[in-house]
Amino acid sequence: MAEEKKKQKQINIELDEKTAEGTYSNLAIINHSVSEFVVDFISLMPGAPKAKVKSRVILTPQHAKKLLKALNDNVSRFEKAHGPIQDYEQPAIPLNFGPTGEA
Repeated sequence: MAEEKKKQKQINIELDEKTAEGTYSNLAIINHSVSEFVVDFISLMPGAPKAKVKSRVILTPQHAKKLLKALNDNVSRFEKAHGPIQDYEQPAIPLNFGPTGEA
């Protein structure tokens, strides 16, 4: 019976080739409201005056907290296996989301 319950809890996740390639991101911008967290993943090239949001993920607050825990767990396991991840100081990036109005 325990084996039967275990089978019922399994989720079959499909990953197509395009999605499996992934999207590179070296900047994430996070905003939130009372009901959701919005994470924009951006690829910012050095010296380029413009960058595009490559992917946007919208999460409930509960799922955002689960993602935070999962990332913390994975970073801890990575650092145990490979040593500390260096956190380099980056200059502040002035951000501009789209055109601004002019009079």
